[in-house]
Amino acid sequence: MSLATVYIPTLLQPLTGGRSSVQAEGATVRELIENLERAYPGLRDRLLDQGRLRPNISVAVDGEVTPLGLLEQVGPSSEVHFVAAIKGGKPTRLSRSLTRIITYISGEISTNKSTLSG
Repeated sequence: MSLATVYIPTLLQPLTGGRSSVQAEGATVRELIENLERAYPGLRDRLLDQGRLRPNISVAVDGEVTPLGLLEQVGPSSEVHFVAAIKGGKPTRLSRSLTRIITYISGEISTNKSTLSG
């Protein structure tokens, strides 16, 4: 069975034993977080507040920062990144630019992985 690869922010890596990425199962981001919580207790509370993503956390699935948040679908070979926001509140030109940069870099990494494995 193929599992999603979840990239863990540096500040949360002590909860995963220092691992920067882990494998987990889940059809949505919410299910993924619940399964991560079983394997790495405390992780859910650092990502969620009252059942919602914390305001300082964004989630990118397969290189796309998602507006769906916890409802976003996750495939068995998806890459999921939890990204700590630089600044809360209304999106600024800088935050939109950073989102585009992250999306571009994620795409390049995925492309390079495909080239190397294919």
